[in-house]
Amino acid sequence: MKEIYGQTFEMLEQYFIEIGDKKFKAKQVYDWLYKKRVTSFDEMTNIKKELRDQLQKEFVINSLKILTKQVGEDVIKYLLELNDGNKIEAVLMLHDYGNSLCVSSQVGCNMGCSFCESGRLKKVRNLTSAEMVSQILLIEQDLGLRITHIVLMGIGEPFDNYENVMNFVDIINHPNGIALGSRHITISTCGIVPKIKGFMNHGKQVNLAISLHAPNDTLRSQIMKINKAYSLKELIPVIKEYIRKTNRRVTFEYILLKNVNDSLECAKELAMLLRGMNCYVNLIPYNETSHIEYKKSSQEQIMKFYDCLKKEKIAVTIRREFGSKVSAACGQLRSNYEEGK
Repeated sequence: MKEIYGQTFEMLEQYFIEIGDKKFKAKQVYDWLYKKRVTSFDEMTNIKKELRDQLQKEFVINSLKILTKQVGEDVIKYLLELNDGNKIEAVLMLHDYGNSLCVSSQVGCNMGCSFCESGRLKKVRNLTSAEMVSQILLIEQDLGLRITHIVLMGIGEPFDNYENVMNFVDIINHPNGIALGSRHITISTCGIVPKIKGFMNHGKQVNLAISLHAPNDTLRSQIMKINKAYSLKELIPVIKEYIRKTNRRVTFEYILLKNVNDSLECAKELAMLLRGMNCYVNLIPYNETSHIEYKKSSQEQIMKFYDCLKKEKIAVTIRREFGSKVSAACGQLRSNYEEGK
């Protein structure tokens, strides 16, 4: 059976046309699912019973289960269980500009970044579009609030699950769906070049973030396996092409690792790499875990790195630290749960 939350508006319209019905039924179904938030077809009372019965035979309305949640200052971290028993994480961050949910796109991750807890437990499978949508619906229901921003920065590499991720974006962006504005949705990738090329032709004004974390190929290859497949020499020209084609600013994420990539030499090299691009750098203080040897840069070194980029005329921010009292690193809550069983 197909998951109803994984159906784009256009897919549902096509479905109703194929069964000889009117395509406006797609709007009715979307209204029940995303405006009224019903969880069974029987509750869709303006749809004839025969059609509701047929929908029930062909589609399933699945939801996720909250296993546990950790609450910190302006942050709530969820460990969620999928219907097959696999576990994922989602993190709600309360900002002054709105409520931002960090969504997972895979169970585990095969990108193998050496500093990342998510990749320590290898990829089991891709999430379906419905499982990504369900993260939003479940957490909005649990907290009784509206999520205003989505970042695909949870467990997994979104562009390693490209088709499901783009369907997910279409569903949550559609005015009859969850109706999140394109510019309130950000997809983060470690740099899968062919998918970035496809993404630039998708037509959505969705934000793109690149997990960079090093200013040169030698260092990046040491800490990020993806760089051996798609080096900076290949990645940076494609990002420049993306900026030209979409007229969108790109975010470069840069986790600061003590005595690895946080020197002033690295900062100057990063400035040279990005000079002239419509972009900004988001410096991220590292969340240490007991499983990985990397350490967080000192506050003093973070500020020196920041000041160097500012002096070099690079737009830069320092990500606010969330989760000092929760399992802050991406994938940490899941791995702690799996290994503590």
